[in-house]
Amino acid sequence: MTRCYLDNAATSWPKPEGVLTAMDRYHFELGVAAGRGATRAASEVDTTIARCRQRAAQHFNAESSDRMVFTFNGTDSLNVAIHGCLRPGDHVIASSLEHNSVLRPLSELRRRFGIETTLVEPESNGRVEPAKIRDSLRPKTKLIALLHASNVTGIVQPIDDVGAIARDAGAFMLVDAAQTAGHLPIDVRNSPIDLLACPGHKGLLGPLGTGLLYLRSGIEQHVASFRQGGTGSLSEDDRQPDRLPDKYESGNHNAPGLFGLEAAMEWLEQQDIAELHAHELKLRRYLMDGISSSKSVRLFAADLPDELVVGVLSFVVDGFDPQEMAAILDQDFQIQVRAGLHCAPGAHRSLGTLEAGGTIRISFGPTTTVEDVDRLMDALRQF
Repeated sequence: MTRCYLDNAATSWPKPEGVLTAMDRYHFELGVAAGRGATRAASEVDTTIARCRQRAAQHFNAESSDRMVFTFNGTDSLNVAIHGCLRPGDHVIASSLEHNSVLRPLSELRRRFGIETTLVEPESNGRVEPAKIRDSLRPKTKLIALLHASNVTGIVQPIDDVGAIARDAGAFMLVDAAQTAGHLPIDVRNSPIDLLACPGHKGLLGPLGTGLLYLRSGIEQHVASFRQGGTGSLSEDDRQPDRLPDKYESGNHNAPGLFGLEAAMEWLEQQDIAELHAHELKLRRYLMDGISSSKSVRLFAADLPDELVVGVLSFVVDGFDPQEMAAILDQDFQIQVRAGLHCAPGAHRSLGTLEAGGTIRISFGPTTTVEDVDRLMDALRQF
């Protein structure tokens, strides 16, 4: 029996074939560092990485490709943004739904520098009410951070409304697009987004070890470099370059990873993002309809319209710890899911699943099929 992969919110699989081909080409035929040589191989590496940056800018409709900074994952992107723009005494507003990639940097800065944080609780429908964000503003509010969609429930948050509040207040808007990049159309130029962070290995279908951070034009003046070091440019100066993207890209790039990400984004350019999203929502609805009558399965965020969710669904099975059920699905049915708290304790607190160990999460991708969902439903009917 082949495995049934339903954990695309953790990392997408399988990747487009071109991703593996591109990475193999780097490893077997090139193998040199980016921005560190004048050989023909180095020139090809530099050209491919520049093309990856351009594809990323086009995907998000950024003002220019140098607005797209390469990082090592979504967590790294968020840390660059959060550590870079906050100073002692600043106030931050975020939601309680945030991933630990936001919550833990804020907690560290609170302990280290006295950063003040307000966490806004969601409404009963799982969405953050923009008015609550507005009511939480203070004179020293520097940053508003909000995930685009929950990695636990898939619920999409009102980032444009919240971004407008941030802009009116003179605060920066940071969007965590880990669960929406590659799944939903995102237009940073025409949305009130100052900073957008995402991994390259989830909806963008690239390999692990890749990430992106978008910075709106001019905001780099307010975001200090998170790390300093060699950039292959201005090497005679002991100060970190101010220009983008060098300011935030110290050390060697993950060249094989960026070769893979470039190929993945080329594949995405040939698709219709809205159609990919519709495919995943169709599978989500199919799964919900198939197990909604079960007496042992309890679904979360199952009553929201499709325009307010992405292809993520959480549930619990009565009588089973989520981790236990996930192990059974893997060992007995070769169905791979994610169980637990998903690094988002506040989201589970709001669902009432924190003390019980979280939920079982299903997440769909471009290659997930109806047959995959049928396998899961057939397995769940046995409990």
